[in-house]
Amino acid sequence: MVDTVVIGAGQAGLATSYWLSRAGVEHQLLEQRPELGGAWQDRWDSFYLNTPNFCFMLPGMTYDGPEPDAFLPRDAVIELFRNYARRIAAPVQLGTEVTRVARADGGFAANSGYTANEGFAVETSQGRWLAGNVVLANGAYQRPRVPASAAKLPRHIRQLHSHDYRNPAQLPGGAVLVVGTGQSGGQITEDLLAAGREVHLSVSACPEAPRRYRGKDTFYWLLQVNRHGPDYGINSLQAEQLPSPAARFMCNPLISGNDGGHSIRLRDLGRRGVRLHGHLEGADDGVLVFSDDLPARLALAEAGFGQRMKLILDAYITAAGIDAPTEEPASADDWQPAQSGARLDLDAEGITSVIWSTGYGLDFSFLDIPVLDQWNYPRHSRGVTEVPGLYTVGLPWLTRHASSTVALVGADAEYVAGHIAGR
Repeated sequence: MVDTVVIGAGQAGLATSYWLSRAGVEHQLLEQRPELGGAWQDRWDSFYLNTPNFCFMLPGMTYDGPEPDAFLPRDAVIELFRNYARRIAAPVQLGTEVTRVARADGGFAANSGYTANEGFAVETSQGRWLAGNVVLANGAYQRPRVPASAAKLPRHIRQLHSHDYRNPAQLPGGAVLVVGTGQSGGQITEDLLAAGREVHLSVSACPEAPRRYRGKDTFYWLLQVNRHGPDYGINSLQAEQLPSPAARFMCNPLISGNDGGHSIRLRDLGRRGVRLHGHLEGADDGVLVFSDDLPARLALAEAGFGQRMKLILDAYITAAGIDAPTEEPASADDWQPAQSGARLDLDAEGITSVIWSTGYGLDFSFLDIPVLDQWNYPRHSRGVTEVPGLYTVGLPWLTRHASSTVALVGADAEYVAGHIAGR
């Protein structure tokens, strides 16, 4: 029996633990992994954090090293989180998978100080917990999404989701098809190119973005708008301004922290020999069908930043009275890929592997309480769900655009911990 159970010991769970400890709330973190380091342990060997070091801003521990504008490699990120857990003395139980969360029976209230019909039973691989509060901090990268087309590929084709990709040596010889052009798809394509592999790339709808904009890393401006935009009437990156709940799952811009940080341009990948294709529509006996709209997709990816994010950043810079250099318009790029048609025969092209860089879905399958909306997202207000004592932290767009990031997850965690302490 414990006052509060926190499910997950990644950045959201650890930040919540920090604030619960400061509020004097007894709590326990349950982490299904055998080691600390969160979902960063699922990234490939050459992965670098996409946000600069100055964005590492967990409560009670911020980056104070000599390279604030540099980018951390995967193993350094993992070690930082382990150091953070030790520094804040987070009460973590590793190797503990939560299998069910339900309301506790009446006996819990009689022994805990909570009123009748309050409290939760948390079933795990290591036994049962009773808690007055539960914080869902298991993150947004839990269930790899793979399209139905995967089941129709020939058995001799090696298939991996980006979640399981580590390096090119995992793959048999031959060409590789990467499906999806979010951050993972772009960066894995570059990793394969560096190893001398022939790569095909199926282009999705994710926008490109400049690594630097108006004299700063683009994430510097995004961080400022997330934190201070409402002070100047710029609310575009606040959750309540989203055009629809589905927009919480929009993909992140195509950008990388490798090699000192850089933009990834799809046309540049094509110039380097990557065979570009449209959106994957289906598969039949080793032949894949793509949308026949590749030129339009490339133009859409290039225009995405200018149509939304650039406008938001410029509005903030103007409203805040910041003296930032004017950005010169990018010159038009009229390079076009060779027309490869809408069909691709895997064997004829020597493709032996497919990497699905198709993102993740939320996984609350253990939650036996009706609190999820049609997108499998907890119904909440600032992380406080409609079920008393049940909370969520670390989801995309929980309160704003960067709610799930290392830079700003602490603010939501502080609010939730304060709410728990008030109970």
